[in-house]
Amino acid sequence: MIQYLYLGRVDYGEALCIQEELVALRTAGRIGNVLLLLEHPPVLTLGRNANRSNILASDELLARRGVTLHEINRGGDVTYHGPGQLIGYPIFDLRSLRSPAGSRLGPVDFVRLMEEALIRLCGEFGVPAGRICGLTGVWCRLRWGSLSDENCGSTAKDHPMGERKIAAIGIHVARGVTSHGFAFNVTTDLRGFTLINPCGITDRPVTSLENEIAGPNSLPTFESLAHSAARQFGQVFNQQVQFVASLAALRAQAQASAEHAPEPPAPAAPDPDLPAPAFPAEDTPLQIPPEIERLRHRKDRPVSA
Repeated sequence: MIQYLYLGRVDYGEALCIQEELVALRTAGRIGNVLLLLEHPPVLTLGRNANRSNILASDELLARRGVTLHEINRGGDVTYHGPGQLIGYPIFDLRSLRSPAGSRLGPVDFVRLMEEALIRLCGEFGVPAGRICGLTGVWCRLRWGSLSDENCGSTAKDHPMGERKIAAIGIHVARGVTSHGFAFNVTTDLRGFTLINPCGITDRPVTSLENEIAGPNSLPTFESLAHSAARQFGQVFNQQVQFVASLAALRAQAQASAEHAPEPPAPAAPDPDLPAPAFPAEDTPLQIPPEIERLRHRKDRPVSA
């Protein structure tokens, strides 16, 4: 089962702390797989492989725009998060999942399935989307005219039939448990991406669901879209999904799980009919016997294969 929470708009630093808490609980087996869905205020994040030169704005400009900066341990380069962007942080134990072929799921397979869920989410709104070989993420083709330079820094003339990135993905895996995840542009102000080379890519622009669908007014509420994303995750990962109302409710589940966990077995009582062990034990040499020492220094001593 996948339990999911919609948290609304959450500061990036706070979201990092929530992820760390849930990763610890998932690693300890006190919660199941959890999908966090939320938004962030404007923020740039730099992954493990990020090149600082892909941030095009000065520190002063970022400060004026209220954009914070975080260096984190996910894969990938630099990306932008902001209001109107659906953020998904799956806290999943890969060992609990299987690929469509039935084999254990690895990190690359996990990313491909995340892409599939977002491709299907685009399909719910009649937006064709897919993958580009060698470029992680979800991409759309330009179909409904161009975006102005003011909105995204590029036009249909620059990219007459170019692919446009609608979702970025970057994860971290520790002891089999995932964190970080995806950023899906819904009604995002795409001018935020002019601050960077998104994911280090300079020859393809970004887009949003709002700019790809024929009738932007037909978009559901953001929370409703989050529920649709969770449903697609359940279908792609072949798991039931369950909505959790709040972090407090999830923490209460974790606490109840800890309270009902079986107690570790008590050590066996010593047998009164057996003599008490002497310490150090008689069969534990306090120094290397001379016979062994001589063997250690022989040039022709055997070696292990």
